[in-house]
Amino acid sequence: MHHIQLKQFSLASIQQHKQTIIHLLQSPSTTTQQLKQIHAQLLQVPSSFSSLFLCNSLLFAYAASSTPTHAFSFFATQMGHLHPNNFTFQFLLKASSKSKSVIETAQIHSMTLKLGFGSYTFLQNAILHSHVVCGRLADARQLFYEMSHKDVVSFNSMIHGYCNSGEMGAASRLFLQTPDPNVISWTAMVVGYSSIGDVAAARQLFDRMPDRDLVSWNAMISSYVQNRHPIEALDLFCQMQAENFTPNPVTVSSVLSACANVGALDTGKWIHVFLNKNHFRLDPFLGTALIDMYAKCGVVELALEVFGRLQERNSCTWNAMINGLATNGHAKQALDLFSKMQVDRSVRPDEVTFVGVLLACSHGGFLDEGKKHFYCTMRDYGVNPLVEHYACMVDLLGRYGLLKEAEQVIRNMTIVPDVVVWRALLGGCRLHKDVELAERVVSEMEACDSGDYVLLSNLYASIGRWDDVEKVRKIMKDQGIQKIPGCSSIVVENTIHEFISGDKSHPRYAVINEKLEELGRKMAAVGYLAETGVVFYDIDEEEKEQALGHHSEKLAIGFGLISTAAATTIRIVKNLRVCNDCHTVTKLISKLCNREIVVRDRVRFHHFKDGECSCKDYW
Repeated sequence: MHHIQLKQFSLASIQQHKQTIIHLLQSPSTTTQQLKQIHAQLLQVPSSFSSLFLCNSLLFAYAASSTPTHAFSFFATQMGHLHPNNFTFQFLLKASSKSKSVIETAQIHSMTLKLGFGSYTFLQNAILHSHVVCGRLADARQLFYEMSHKDVVSFNSMIHGYCNSGEMGAASRLFLQTPDPNVISWTAMVVGYSSIGDVAAARQLFDRMPDRDLVSWNAMISSYVQNRHPIEALDLFCQMQAENFTPNPVTVSSVLSACANVGALDTGKWIHVFLNKNHFRLDPFLGTALIDMYAKCGVVELALEVFGRLQERNSCTWNAMINGLATNGHAKQALDLFSKMQVDRSVRPDEVTFVGVLLACSHGGFLDEGKKHFYCTMRDYGVNPLVEHYACMVDLLGRYGLLKEAEQVIRNMTIVPDVVVWRALLGGCRLHKDVELAERVVSEMEACDSGDYVLLSNLYASIGRWDDVEKVRKIMKDQGIQKIPGCSSIVVENTIHEFISGDKSHPRYAVINEKLEELGRKMAAVGYLAETGVVFYDIDEEEKEQALGHHSEKLAIGFGLISTAAATTIRIVKNLRVCNDCHTVTKLISKLCNREIVVRDRVRFHHFKDGECSCKDYW
């Protein structure tokens, strides 16, 4: 900001430096404190406020600032002796929209009508928009139908309001009535359908758009990501590039999220190179997206490299790195980074931070440190325990066999436990074969999915209680609960290949099966025996071994071995938890084939190398 001694100004000097002052008022880099200084010093020459243009400029600056409500107080105290014009109300409405000020919006609406601005469509549109962003849909609807002239902007605001409230039927009817709908109209509908999970309808509208801009592409890509269709998001991103649209930070963030979801490391790396080549500023927003992508692709060293190079970090950045380290088995590093965050003091740990901290304690087996953070550190920072914190603590205690203490944590919860917490205890029951507690847990869970019943069934199977296995199967059948099939994906040459347990439809299945049989013989030679106790049903041992051999991650690993060069790291993403047998097999394969294999399951990462796993068989 220019340093002008405004307090020494006379009326003449005000006029002399008027353009400089206006430049300062219109500059986006001018801070609220600087605006207040300009305001205060101009007040020392009251006649300067005879310029409505100067007043409107200060009003605009306040409206565009981080504290837009100052615009209202300035208008109320300083502009009473002037006659406001349409720009005055335009800037006030900008402030009311930005601050979501319901009362001020209503007052401005009333003033525009009293002063004869009711026929100004652009002002009526601004009021309509303010009602919508303030969540006053009924007021917006009433104004919309009272407006003597409506243009496409009016319709777009109302469509946006309906979409925001989930009233897609009303939004669709209004969309069909819109005169010459533009790209904004279509994009609002895409976002609306996405928000209620109707991705098909969103894509249908997107494909019908006569013209698309970057915002509409971003909306559709984001729709896929938010509704868990990452492969479709990446496909659409490729199409967007083919049509010569240049990604912006919003695009990049969505695509990085899609890469993270499916483990598309090469595409994520390409995005990183793109950012560097095009001189994108690596702010906390993009930095966090990159860190999250690398961490969820299992490449912690690159996540740490990005984290180390960031000039500015916020709590999201720290949280992404701490959680990334924890889920990848680097528990000690995650806790060390948390200590650095506490020393840094530029950001304050929050609820998400402590999910990562407790996750690190659970995955690393740090019982005492976990208790300290759960019972003391969180309280020191004023963080109230969430379900996720309880689940981590129950999981930690359960892994140590402290099942009674874990159950007591649940009984003492200040919030209602959900299935995530109960499943953490159920996992402890599986590890320590506590059938009685597992039965009680499943009976107390308000909602069980197939995974919970399968876990209980496998627990029965592991101790030979086949009658109880059959009872569980009957319960699932009677309640219409289908066993969720295991699904694993692997990216090879920028193509995502998905494998479902037991499925033989992949074009290279015969070669994959041949490779797995070859490995089976090699593993048997070093003493491997299939852990058939984890098979869900009572069949003979040979059939059990065959069933285990067709688990989805084994098929994906087999494909990776025959499709990539020697020494290439194989990266797998699985929708379910890795079973004991697959875990043992993957360790052996990593040693026999001299390959690093990274598997991300529903719970955590497993980095297999030289016959060992980063989880140290503790997952």
